[in-house]
Amino acid sequence: MRRYILIALGLVILAAAGVYFYLKQPDRARLPEAAVMGVRPTISAPRRQFFPTIGIADVVGWQNGAKPLAAAGLQVAAFAEGLDHPRWLYRLPNGDVLVAESNSPPREGGGITGWVMKKLMGRAGAGVPSANRITLLRDANGDGVAEVRQPFLTGLNSPFGMALVGPWLYVANTDALVRVPYAAGQTRITARPEKVVDLPGGGNHWARNVIAAPGGRTLYVTVGSASNIAENGLDAERRRANILEVFPERKYARIYAAGLRNPNGLAIEPRSNRLWTVVNERDMLGSDLPPDYMAAVDLGDNFGWPWYYWGGYPDKRVEPANPGLQEYSKRPDYALGAHSASLGLAFAGDARLGARFADGAFVSQHGSWNREPPAGYRVLYVPFGSNGFPDPRVNPTVVLHGFLDREGRAQGRPVGVITDQSGALLVADDVGNKIWRVAAR
Repeated sequence: MRRYILIALGLVILAAAGVYFYLKQPDRARLPEAAVMGVRPTISAPRRQFFPTIGIADVVGWQNGAKPLAAAGLQVAAFAEGLDHPRWLYRLPNGDVLVAESNSPPREGGGITGWVMKKLMGRAGAGVPSANRITLLRDANGDGVAEVRQPFLTGLNSPFGMALVGPWLYVANTDALVRVPYAAGQTRITARPEKVVDLPGGGNHWARNVIAAPGGRTLYVTVGSASNIAENGLDAERRRANILEVFPERKYARIYAAGLRNPNGLAIEPRSNRLWTVVNERDMLGSDLPPDYMAAVDLGDNFGWPWYYWGGYPDKRVEPANPGLQEYSKRPDYALGAHSASLGLAFAGDARLGARFADGAFVSQHGSWNREPPAGYRVLYVPFGSNGFPDPRVNPTVVLHGFLDREGRAQGRPVGVITDQSGALLVADDVGNKIWRVAAR
């Protein structure tokens, strides 16, 4: 018996040593970040990983008056400070700005996996409890700073997306789409939220976004996957990795588009009135693969997850295989770099930041936790052509950067992006607990 105990102990030590060595020798990118971006990114051979590369930037916050750096011709200042993990933004018709102060609900499961996840979230600045609150911000005098700050709606469950349609304000909780009545200029809502439809909760990817479809008859809601590549079985992914279309008056939802591992940003392209989304792709295929992306989405589209990525490249880790889906896997329209954690999406529309930023999309990149060297930690502008799609002839512009300091520590991390009533860009910073305002000089 003692012999078997010693053998088992030796195997544990060898396994631990292997994990330690692996973590000390993470997979490093062999391509520049820009090579895995654009209309035609480089899709290299996968480098399958049994343990993810872990490269989380320690959080230090904005110290001694530090702030992000803006592109030439633009300036940045704080619109609001001292918030509690601000994630998503929404502008009401009167110019008031709603911010969802929110975080992941308590993670399911314990043991080593739960402990590791908690540690990783803590290092990334996401370990704080969710405030479960929407706060109203008002810049009444137009000086670019919100002097009114008011709790607007409380008692929510990890809220994220918001959309006003007619007399109703819709809020996407992590487990349900709810709505409350709203009157113009209202600064606080005390009505009990009415459930519209249930949403799958639990697992990974807790954030649910919502926007109104053109005409306002239906809404689109994002639901990310519960796992990386459905390793817990497809039953755990029911109605997940989807964009749902919700018919609010019927309190009914259907799958609008599928195969999207973790869609977050949603926006309507103003020229074509088409739905676009920003999606986080899968992990553990190396630091160069696959790219997060931006894509136009139509009813019935399938982007391939978990079996395929970038329009038909097979992920051979997924079992059982699904060869019949390959030719129907839609290729995204624009790659945003591998593991950049692209989240926010806003079309220029009514932005007034100069001619360079008049026709395109702003994309926030929250920043990698599993790539060497780090990727993201910035806000990009992707120029569009007259056809309503990204212009392949023009490179994206970095609108806001400097979220990592010189030591690679996170001063902040950008999430939601919208334009304000004056045409400036507002960026929620969930680690810096601020909202930044980017305006023309």
